[in-house]
Amino acid sequence: MATGLLCGNLVMSEFVLALDQGTTSCRSILFRQDGSAVAVAQQEFEQILPVPGHVEHDANEIWETQLFTARQVLADANVALKDVRAIGITNQRETTVIWDRATGQPVQNAIVWQSRITSDICKEIESQGYAELIQQKTGLILDAYFSASKIKYILDRDPLLRQRAEAGELCFGTIDSFLIWKLTGGRQHVTDYSNASRTLLFNIHDLIWDDELLELFDVPAAVLPEVVDSSGVVGVTSADLLGAEIPVAGIAGDQQAATFGQACFQVGDVKNTYGTGSFILMNTGTQAVGSQNRLLTTIGWGINGEVTYCLEGAVFIAGAVVQWLRDGLKIISSSSEIESLVSQVDDSGGVEVVPAFVGLGAPHWDPGARGSIFGITRGTTDAHIARAALDAIALQTCDVVDAMVSDLGEPLGTLKVDGGASVNDGLMQFQADMLDVVVRRPVVAETTALGAAYLAGLAVGVWDSLEDIASNWVLDKEFDSTCSEEVRKQRQARWQKAVARSLQWDV
Repeated sequence: MATGLLCGNLVMSEFVLALDQGTTSCRSILFRQDGSAVAVAQQEFEQILPVPGHVEHDANEIWETQLFTARQVLADANVALKDVRAIGITNQRETTVIWDRATGQPVQNAIVWQSRITSDICKEIESQGYAELIQQKTGLILDAYFSASKIKYILDRDPLLRQRAEAGELCFGTIDSFLIWKLTGGRQHVTDYSNASRTLLFNIHDLIWDDELLELFDVPAAVLPEVVDSSGVVGVTSADLLGAEIPVAGIAGDQQAATFGQACFQVGDVKNTYGTGSFILMNTGTQAVGSQNRLLTTIGWGINGEVTYCLEGAVFIAGAVVQWLRDGLKIISSSSEIESLVSQVDDSGGVEVVPAFVGLGAPHWDPGARGSIFGITRGTTDAHIARAALDAIALQTCDVVDAMVSDLGEPLGTLKVDGGASVNDGLMQFQADMLDVVVRRPVVAETTALGAAYLAGLAVGVWDSLEDIASNWVLDKEFDSTCSEEVRKQRQARWQKAVARSLQWDV
């Protein structure tokens, strides 16, 4: 069942609708010009788990769920459609959809970014010595996380699909492309620079689909979308969908959108989004900074043909570990119960949970790692395990930030945070303690959707400039470290020992 929220009296006359298509749910949020939310609707969709380590989504269910929430928000807000100036789209990245160009129907379930089903394809390409070339061109690690091996996997399994793809009868897209295709009645097959940069097929320096990479992954160029700016009108919605033709004017992958929504516009600005996974991005400006510590170099956004680059560390399992406590171990019945459970204990009691359910991302990039629990005694309770699982969200972030600091050669002073788990004060305090930095949480925690709205509104004049957008950022709460250096080092050392014992488990 979808949930709805209506806030306050509508003072502003201009609004932007953000479609926030996530890994476990679709949300729609209508924003005012001051960046506050007018109405919110959210609905979960099915997680399809055919075999261990493989995750799929029904793309049609995603579309229907996203459309439902958009319609509900507009109904709840009760605003004139002429005052909804634009739509911005942000999406789970790398998740791969292939659909029929004539009918718009997916040829199979979408392969989700979390899936490890294409690990063997990546291992084969790596064995041929192409990993360094791929990283040089794309800024990415050769891994099943990204889209290219997923496309190859789908086409290799069905010769007829490959023939149709080569004939131009099929379209590939990440979820943003699929939603735009549906919203515009099949008139636009596009993606933006940020999403293109997550495919392993896009040269982030030349800003083109790379022929050498297409050949390497055996992906026909005919299936690819046009790459456009993250901020700019790409088309209008079919009037029968939302009641009017509304410009689609903003596109960005979820983590880049959150970085934009956090107003990380200056070189060195850093944010972490605590969602299903956890993603730390640093703005590096017009320079594509290479990593010596297995972080990713990616495109943040493109505006007026100029791209902004980011350095990124991706943690595969963050908020999803709380879902596992709920759905797998069943020690809580709803995610909101986690805070009361962990409040029963002062710490994890020596327990470490390494949530490597689908391998480990940055900086380890070990698809063979698997989830582990260490340090259990007769005195261990469900509260200790829950506390250790929650702590793991912050400790994985520390691993990424340490790698980022090593790459840049200078310490991190402030971390902006957002996403579902950022509302947990205890977790944010633990994050500040383990990082020894100031953690700053904004009033508007839904910065992913807000970033998509900003990109769209910037294109149609709702906001005039990046400075105009930055003036909307307001601090909710700040967390400073209260932890001694000795305690910090002891806990991190225990965590590192647990991680080391979880690596290369499934090989």
